[in-house]
Amino acid sequence: MAVLLEKSRVVQCAEGERSYHIFYQLCAGAPRALREKLNLKDVDEYKYLKQSNCYSITGVNDAEHFHIVKEALDIVHVSKEDQESVFAMLAAVLWLGNVSFTIIDNENHVEAVQDESLINVAKLIGCDAADLNLALSTRKMRVGSDNIVQKLTLSQAVETRDALAKSIYAGLFEWLVEQINKSLAVGKRLTGRSISILDIYGFESFDRNSFEQFCINYANERLQQHFNRHLFKLEQEEYIQDGIDWAKVDFDDNQDCLHLFEKKPLGLLSLLNEESTFPNGTDYTFANKLKQHLNSNPCFKGEREKAFTVSHFAGEVTYDTTGFLEKNRDLLHLDSIQLLSSCSCHLPKAFASNMLNQSEKPVVGPLHKAGGADSQKLSVATKFKGQLFQLMQRLESTTPHFIRCIKPNNFQSPGSYEQGLMLQQLRCCGVLEVVRISRSGYPTRMPHQKFAKRYGFLLLENAASQDSLSVSVAILHQFNILPEMYQVGYTKLFFRTGQIGILEDTRNRTLHGILRVQSCFRGHQARRHFKELQRGIATIQSFVRGDKTRKEYAVLLQRHTAAVIIQKQIKGMNAKKTFKNIRDASIVIQSAIRGWSVRRCSGDIGFKSGVPKADEPDEVLVKSSFLAELQRRVLKAEAALREKEEENDILHQRLLQYENRWSEYELKMKSMEEVWQKQMRSLQSSLSIAKKSLAVDESERSSDASINTSDDREYCWDTGNNLKVPESNSLRPMSTGLSVISRLAEEFEQRSQVFGDDAKFLVEVKSGQVDASLNPDRELRRLKQMFETWKKDYATRLRETKVVLNKLGSEDGALDKVKKKFWGRRNSTRFGF
Repeated sequence: MAVLLEKSRVVQCAEGERSYHIFYQLCAGAPRALREKLNLKDVDEYKYLKQSNCYSITGVNDAEHFHIVKEALDIVHVSKEDQESVFAMLAAVLWLGNVSFTIIDNENHVEAVQDESLINVAKLIGCDAADLNLALSTRKMRVGSDNIVQKLTLSQAVETRDALAKSIYAGLFEWLVEQINKSLAVGKRLTGRSISILDIYGFESFDRNSFEQFCINYANERLQQHFNRHLFKLEQEEYIQDGIDWAKVDFDDNQDCLHLFEKKPLGLLSLLNEESTFPNGTDYTFANKLKQHLNSNPCFKGEREKAFTVSHFAGEVTYDTTGFLEKNRDLLHLDSIQLLSSCSCHLPKAFASNMLNQSEKPVVGPLHKAGGADSQKLSVATKFKGQLFQLMQRLESTTPHFIRCIKPNNFQSPGSYEQGLMLQQLRCCGVLEVVRISRSGYPTRMPHQKFAKRYGFLLLENAASQDSLSVSVAILHQFNILPEMYQVGYTKLFFRTGQIGILEDTRNRTLHGILRVQSCFRGHQARRHFKELQRGIATIQSFVRGDKTRKEYAVLLQRHTAAVIIQKQIKGMNAKKTFKNIRDASIVIQSAIRGWSVRRCSGDIGFKSGVPKADEPDEVLVKSSFLAELQRRVLKAEAALREKEEENDILHQRLLQYENRWSEYELKMKSMEEVWQKQMRSLQSSLSIAKKSLAVDESERSSDASINTSDDREYCWDTGNNLKVPESNSLRPMSTGLSVISRLAEEFEQRSQVFGDDAKFLVEVKSGQVDASLNPDRELRRLKQMFETWKKDYATRLRETKVVLNKLGSEDGALDKVKKKFWGRRNSTRFGF
């Protein structure tokens, strides 16, 4: 019904008002491939769209809405091919508006211009451009048995072009509605139920009311009668049928206005259809005919020129008959329908088929002789009336619910309300009348069984054995509802406005208290159940975690055992390697010392070749004693070697016992580092004192250089050999150097004794022979570090002393020999430690 009236918006829209939104959405949101296929342009390049100078709406994104439309088409199961065909029909409508005409003769006959617009329209609907040009510029008529082709004037060609555009859009709308109904009918067939929504604004009244407002207000009259009958008539009939004391309330009825529209043959619609069939009929003749036949009707009033006024239910509305006949005739001729039926696209064919099916019913009244078959078509008013009656039959077969929408202002702005406009709408829609009748009647009604079931538990006494009517009356008496506020019918209870609210409040409070008690009890049960579950879960978790921990401990213990074994093997290898290095070094040192001892002793034995002389017996005896002494020392050395080997075996066994504790000794050695550092400082101070003493002796030697000493002394550097060494002039400086060396030797003996005692003490502490509050392993490592430091420092001081002695001058061979013996003895002693 809406597209039947509003399709004129396709070709004509008011200033500042857009045409149908889908045109703007298509131009703004179509993908590039679709735009190229349809050859779309911007909205301001189409005549149908730019005549209103309104291309966009604030806050509305046409491109996004186009994607929403495509998603909606997918939801109602419109295929991709059909969607492209739909968009092609919309583009064809836009391009039809750009088709222009050129005059070809002096009689104002025209032809369509062969430009981009005409070619695009023919391509989109699937026809030949020449056939489209012929359908827009000529009209075929049948006169008798002959067919005549009439050329159209410019105004006729423009009307034909616009009629074709409106028909394509109307056919597309009807086709989409059919597709949507097919998609929604699946659920209806399965359930047998459906919900239909009728969206209609209501009565319209403007400064100039056209044919569209005429039809819309006629439809509203029909809907208002249905509304009145449902709310007023049926309600009062229900009061009477239920046997309550009721006096009828008068209300306005619009049956007279409906007779004005529908009466035959002198109704508004009948006279409009009749005048539309006359060839010479005009809007002016139609207005005069209405005034001639309908002036006696109380709902009709003729106005000046081409206007007339109708008294609707909502009020009087004045209509201007300009364009009534043209819009009612619907100027799409048979040539345009045949053109659509010959197109290669399936949608234009479907449009043409529907148009031909709707045109089969003849129109009552004289036919337009020049129109021929075109005059057989149903008028727009007739189609509208038929669709309206189908709608009313549908509404009568359903259970209606009404929602009245109110227009707050005429400026379409939010938050603004015009009191006069809203009051007028309430009055026109019959809402005030509904309120008046509802207040005078009983708007709240409830069957006895439902009332007793809903409020029966509020009774103070048990009423389970009583019937529903007795329970209902007991409830009314218990709550002191006044008799004039309700009536008891045969099957229902009828209440005045606001009476049922008292019962509802009491019921809600009671249910709330019951629910409160139930919630507390259920909460108690839930908490108790939760605690039981919690205890059970905790028990299960303890077992699971215990088992998991035991497994982890077993794995950890296994890894620890493996690590200990690996560490023991590695430490054993390191200890064996260290012991082997020490043993090899000891053997090397021992071999060097023994070799040196042998060489030293063998150097003093003098064997002379030939027979010994008689005057040299003492010398041979001394050499034999030296040999015996050497043999004795060798035996002693071999015995000492065996003892050392035995000690070495014992030490090796101890080393095997201590190799697992060696890592602990290293930590304990650090605690003795500070003590040994102090001792090192004392050694350094002793060395500095020795150097100062040596310097003093050198100065004394230089002062006494001229003194010649003739005293002979004997000094034995080696107590094991009684050798006599003569004293020279350099004896005094030598004695000074020897004193320094003696102090170093004494310091060496003292420090060696201290280190040995400390090491022996730590070993005894470690083995448990001596009790002490210290860590023997750490102290032993620190003792070792201090010994290494002191040994390096001592070696440095010995080298410095040797340098000083070399500067004292040239000494004799005996002194050199003494020095060699001293250095040999000191080195052997130092390395033997």
